[in-house]
Amino acid sequence: MKLPRSIPMFIVLWGILAPALADEDWQAGAAKISITPEQPMAMSGYGDRDHPAEGKLTDLWAKALVLQDASSHRAVLVTLDLVGLHRATSSEICDSLRDSFGFERHQIALCTSHTHTGPVVGDNLGPMAYDILGPDQQKLVDEYANFLRGKVVTVVGDALERLVPSRLSWGSGRSTFAVNRRNNQESNVPELRTAGELQGPVDHDVPVLAVRDLNDELTAVVFGYACHATALSFYRWSGDYPGFAQLELEANHPGCIALFFAGCGADQNPLPRRSVELAQYYGRRLATDVDAVLLTAKMLPVTGELVADYREIDLPLDTLPTREQLEADTESSHRYVVNNARRQLAILDSGQPLSQTYPYPIGVWQIGSDVQFITLGGEVVVDYALRLKTELAGTATWVAGYAHDVMAYIPSRRVLREGGYEGKGAMVLYGLPAPWSPKIENAIIDDVHRQLGDGP
Repeated sequence: MKLPRSIPMFIVLWGILAPALADEDWQAGAAKISITPEQPMAMSGYGDRDHPAEGKLTDLWAKALVLQDASSHRAVLVTLDLVGLHRATSSEICDSLRDSFGFERHQIALCTSHTHTGPVVGDNLGPMAYDILGPDQQKLVDEYANFLRGKVVTVVGDALERLVPSRLSWGSGRSTFAVNRRNNQESNVPELRTAGELQGPVDHDVPVLAVRDLNDELTAVVFGYACHATALSFYRWSGDYPGFAQLELEANHPGCIALFFAGCGADQNPLPRRSVELAQYYGRRLATDVDAVLLTAKMLPVTGELVADYREIDLPLDTLPTREQLEADTESSHRYVVNNARRQLAILDSGQPLSQTYPYPIGVWQIGSDVQFITLGGEVVVDYALRLKTELAGTATWVAGYAHDVMAYIPSRRVLREGGYEGKGAMVLYGLPAPWSPKIENAIIDDVHRQLGDGP
């Protein structure tokens, strides 16, 4: 039977139109805005800080990427050059985004780079040392939280205005400057690295999401890495190595906005460190590793829907202290211990019991049919990313720490058992009454599986 002449023509036309229709599957818009404090104020990240910032090495930035799929499912990623957000600040930002643009909580991911050369934000790391800075600095801290909320609303609005049909693709690279700080003495790292004898688990993956317009111009790139932003420790504003990596990528790709998210690097440091030259070097290395994915690797197209979820689970603490224990802690020689004990006693004095749990935030986005973007609160150790990648989809599973609410270190069961700073000691810096229960690892992992639809 002879086919009608119209059939071959239809096939030809479909071959031309199908790619164009596929281009309409996604829309994306990105924007950035400076969030550098407008006057000297208290800096965060290190407990021995005793005076305000003295200047600026680089600006700090808030950046937003809005994604929308063919079914008009929409979400926004906000990245911030900050050490972290406190729960109250995060909630205020999300409420403002809902009121201004209709974004519900599950549609918002707030990710901080954890730079240690940024400002104090709200009550994040409250018990550390900020009590010695006085009421004038506390006033500036409160004003900065309001300033930040306004800037985030502005940048998300700008990103929405730039929403255009786009092509999304993903890939994964590798960068190797992060070192497990629990298992390697800092002074010995150069020798250990040369000998190939560095110890401890690491996550050297560099996830990359590329956004291109229909002219194939790169408009945004999202990338992550699991390593503390502690190459610098002076009194000047700076995005540390993540900031330099973003600057390098934006210089390499004019018109592109680069957005960084911190992975599960709570026990990972850039070593050696403590100089501007090293921060710039690590930033260039990371940018080069991202470019290796963008320019030389075979990136996979993102197809399918955008599915976003967010929950807060009651994450259990271990045995709570008694009033007598807290009163004894007020006599400690460690200021952080004293500050935290006074906080807990103030709660008891108000007639409230100490809480046995903390409302822990977990976000899970499925970006198309491949990429699973998991956002976890707190300073999360590397074990979580390694376990989730093993249990899920390997390098298509991206795990961000320092997201939504940085309320404490989040140790794995292994790190809790080993103890040390990440396992127990750092809890007093964040104002929680006790270390975490050993049940927290499974509680977090199980909820990620539930959000993905494959858990109990």
